Amino acid sequence: MRPRRLRSALTLLGAVATAATLALGPASPATADTQRPAPARQSNTAHGLASVTDLFAQRLLLADKVAAAKYGTDTPIDDPAREAQILTDVRARAAGLGLDPDAVAAVFRDQIEANKLVQRGLYARWDANPGERPTERPDLAKEVRPALDRITTGLLAALRDTERAREVPSCGPRLATAAGWSAYTRRLDALHLEGLGRALPSVCAGSR
Repeated sequence: MRPRRLRSALTLLGAVATAATLALGPASPATADTQRPAPARQSNTAHGLASVTDLFAQRLLLADKVAAAKYGTDTPIDDPAREAQILTDVRARAAGLGLDPDAVAAVFRDQIEANKLVQRGLYARWDANPGERPTERPDLAKEVRPALDRITTGLLAALRDTERAREVPSCGPRLATAAGWSAYTRRLDALHLEGLGRALPSVCAGSR
């Protein structure tokens, strides 16, 4: 990551952690249940951009199943061919929605890196604590990737709907507040919170 992007990610991560722990209360351990509805009440500041950050959080929680599917196999965390396929697909779909393909690809590239960050963290946790290792191996093709594809469709729509909000100077602090709300409502633990911080840098137009 370029130094500017790294500083941006660290700043946003700190803001997210502050919003999650101080403004909204402590987050309890993460759960892979991405279908759990978030509470209806949201702060006015987080309104709009929370539609983006909540999908980020859902995608990060699915990283648990991706990791469980790969752990102990020859399938690597890094999958350049799959990553390139995703980016090519979202570029084409972004153009169809009237969005900047490069900007959208940057957002999804950050999602991919955030997902891999969580997977590596889980691998390290499971290596150190064998009793926490997954007891079931999800099916990547039939179970996990269709769920990721649904999130991709939702995220493209959310990026379209928040295009103006992501171009204004107040996007950064509003994004951090929205991310803090999503971290709280999705019960993200420290690892997934770090992943959420990594997912944010390309959302606001001024940070790219």
